[in-house]
Amino acid sequence: MSAAQPDISLTRENAYLRQRVAQLQEDITAITAEAERLRQIVERLHGRTAHRAPDPLSGGQ
Repeated sequence: MSAAQPDISLTRENAYLRQRVAQLQEDITAITAEAERLRQIVERLHGRTAHRAPDPLSGGQ
């Protein structure tokens, strides 16, 4: 095994992990949007606005 072999393996693993992180971030965005959509449906059905705690993932907004 040459000295470059571990570098190639680490480069491939790094690329895979970056891609996986991007996929997971997209999943979180989609789930957050779906949760908000469902929350709005529940509020409309019950005719009131529920008090929500600030979301730490969105900077408390």
